[in-house]
Amino acid sequence: MPDSDGLVLTGSVSLRAQSWLAEHAVFGTALLPGTAFVEMALRAGSEVGAGAVEELVLEAPLLLADEEDVRLHVSVTGADEHGRRTVIVRSRSDSDEEWTVHARGVVAPSVDSAPAAPADVWPPVDAEKVDVSALYDEFAAAGYDYGPLFQGVRAVWRRSGEVFAEVGLPHDESTGAGIGAGIGTGIGAGAGAGAGFGVHPAL
Repeated sequence: MPDSDGLVLTGSVSLRAQSWLAEHAVFGTALLPGTAFVEMALRAGSEVGAGAVEELVLEAPLLLADEEDVRLHVSVTGADEHGRRTVIVRSRSDSDEEWTVHARGVVAPSVDSAPAAPADVWPPVDAEKVDVSALYDEFAAAGYDYGPLFQGVRAVWRRSGEVFAEVGLPHDESTGAGIGAGIGTGIGAGAGAGAGFGVHPAL
């Protein structure tokens, strides 16, 4: 931004460039996953030393049509006295006259902290295993169609109000160009399922 230390990043998303996004659909319509907005906020914030997302409110879904490119606009305002910045994610397709706000939130400087201690025993002691064998069939019956890339829940356990899960991406799945990494930087195809992302949208 010429009048502040804010930043604007631009890019695009489409089912042609990121074909794996077609695996995330509701009632037959491909939607950009909400986690993709988190990834974009993380990516934009990291450009200005504010790589922690404190808050992100999703205001509107981003629908993806087969033959349509959607332009993305991620703006980060100047910093306040605590280093916090407002981030806004907008989009516009060629058929739209106005920009749509999809997500709005706050990014802040990361605070270094000790990593969480790994569990001494896995699965956790006294946790009850949950049957997830029909999980994605139940989602599909409710209209949520998740392809193989988005079927990452491997195992789940419950214990007194806590939920523990093993979630991952297919090791051999190439996802094409990154969303967050592609915003404003032109980073190309990923070498694997998580390549080019801070947090992969399928997670």
